[in-house]
Amino acid sequence: MDLATSMIVAASGMRAQSSRMRVIAENIANANSTAETAGGDPYRRKVATMKSDFDRALNATMVESGRPVQDMSDFRSKYDPGNPAANAQGYVKLPNVNPLIEVMDMREAQRSYEADLNVMDASKAMLARTVDLLRR
Repeated sequence: MDLATSMIVAASGMRAQSSRMRVIAENIANANSTAETAGGDPYRRKVATMKSDFDRALNATMVESGRPVQDMSDFRSKYDPGNPAANAQGYVKLPNVNPLIEVMDMREAQRSYEADLNVMDASKAMLARTVDLLRR
């Protein structure tokens, strides 16, 4: 794999991780939202998906983000009879978002993004060094 291809592959990874971080940020933003109507369902956690695709022109495997899928795990519930979103028994459904898990997923996505960025920087430095050697 040449240096330009490694930069293109790293850029595809950075785009995919950036998309993943957007999905996680949406989950964190909606972690405490409730339903708009009494007894209704609140925000449902989304999970980012990735897929790999072999690019014949580059002779390399690229990664791209897929459509986010909904996490079908059960909602949390909290007894709060004064809440307008409470059902007849006084329970409010809360999103199935665990902020601790979201923070850990965000950290993992950031580290993957940083790894791709390091590949990009190393490739760029090697390319610059090669150009310097060719000038002599």
